[in-house]
Amino acid sequence: MKVLVSDKFSPEGLRVFEETPGLELHYHPGISTEDLLTAVADADALVVRGGTQVTAEVFAAARKLKVVGRAGIGIENMDLAAANRKGVVVMNTPFGSTTTTAEHTIAMLLALARQIPQASCSTKSGRWEKDRFLGVEIAGKTLGVIGAGKIGRMVIERALALKMHILVLDPYLSEEMVRQMGGEQVEFKELLARSDFISLHIPLNSETAQIIGPGALSRVKPGCRIINCAVGGLVDELALAQAIEAGQVAGAALDVFAKEPPEADNPLLSLDQVICTPHLRAATVDAQVNVTVQVARQIVDFLTRGAVVNALNVPAVSSELLAVIRPYLDLAERLGAFQAQICARGLHSITVEYAGSITEHPTNPLTVALLKGLLTPMLGSVVNYVNAPHLARERGIRVIETRSNTSEGFSNMIKLTVDCASGENSVCGALFGENDYRIVRVNDHHVEAVPEGHLLVLHNEDRPGVIGFVGQLLAKANINIAMMNLSRRKIKGRAMLMINVDSPIPEAVLTEMRDNENILSATQVHL
Repeated sequence: MKVLVSDKFSPEGLRVFEETPGLELHYHPGISTEDLLTAVADADALVVRGGTQVTAEVFAAARKLKVVGRAGIGIENMDLAAANRKGVVVMNTPFGSTTTTAEHTIAMLLALARQIPQASCSTKSGRWEKDRFLGVEIAGKTLGVIGAGKIGRMVIERALALKMHILVLDPYLSEEMVRQMGGEQVEFKELLARSDFISLHIPLNSETAQIIGPGALSRVKPGCRIINCAVGGLVDELALAQAIEAGQVAGAALDVFAKEPPEADNPLLSLDQVICTPHLRAATVDAQVNVTVQVARQIVDFLTRGAVVNALNVPAVSSELLAVIRPYLDLAERLGAFQAQICARGLHSITVEYAGSITEHPTNPLTVALLKGLLTPMLGSVVNYVNAPHLARERGIRVIETRSNTSEGFSNMIKLTVDCASGENSVCGALFGENDYRIVRVNDHHVEAVPEGHLLVLHNEDRPGVIGFVGQLLAKANINIAMMNLSRRKIKGRAMLMINVDSPIPEAVLTEMRDNENILSATQVHL
């Protein structure tokens, strides 16, 4: 079987392929796009890092391709939809560089506190500016950690060893879990107001984009320092530069930028108070070897034994069963993603109920898919079909599964109930035909909504003119309505409105909706 490696790889990783009988290694780091399309045509496996764009065109050209392995966490260079259409398994190595990233964060924090890079440059230029580089102690200072996933927790452990006080913003964790880590769970505004240092460890999505923007920067503790070794786009770079120049923020340490490499005129690059590194969070000899060896072993296990490890797009089931349960897997994952975006903060437990014909098949893979959908909006691309149950246990989420042969009103149904800080919330989905799945109930509201694309979920008072107001507002923003479903329990009571739209709804439009006295809540969901 042919294994094509198209990016630079460690000798240790290559050796895993070379020493496996029955595999033929083709190592072409830096291969051109045109040559890649030719080379991948008869490949059984493609192994990449961040340099190769695995596009729909690549999948179309790969006649025999069974698996793609990504050495690293990011999958921004991977067309997962094309992989799904082709039936190709996509794997990554989510934890190969976790320790390295946490250590880089701590290194940036210490360098920022003591102005080490600036002092080094000054000394090397022949100056001895001992009084200029007055730093601050770490011990006794407060570190605000935004996002307490795997890397965030490692940063917390190391910061505690440095005698720092820890504040945590992670709405998907219970207070007890945060307390066990050694931190204090707080709201965003409190974290901003109390933190001497703020470190970001969250994925980039519609909720977190530019979370450190003008509003947040105006509320930070004067003299605060900000570290971002997570992902570009979490920080409004222009606003941060202005806050530093104004003296509101003492400095920043950035390993990632919204555009990489950053433009030469990026204002942060000219500020002495800012430390920058070129996306070095995983750039250690140890991490580079770890991720290449790990993905090589995963590919070998898949090709030789059919074992699926750290897969992003399929659970670990046989190909025959996968063909049968694929629609249910998609439905389960979408129900999890829907609930995560509607109500999953301070999550304690979830209950999954399977009813009807769906119980004729193993349901454990469906629960795994549901957990993947539930956790991905919280944790990002680190979540896959293998580690989702582990990540749920790690975050203290109890999972209960029940089965029933009969389903009220439908031939099959999946019901997901979450117990979180705001109470219990449930969503039900049913399969009407092959790949035709719907959300059929949200709490006590009977609905029929297609769980895909951009979905607006409204709770409102049942009054004349509400639907018209929402429709006019969307029309004014040039947003087309694809499907609308209204559900109410009694006349002039409270209703639920679910609207599929063709494009994302700007936050300003959502704010205007929420300002209407008859609209109780307006939430945008992306599926």
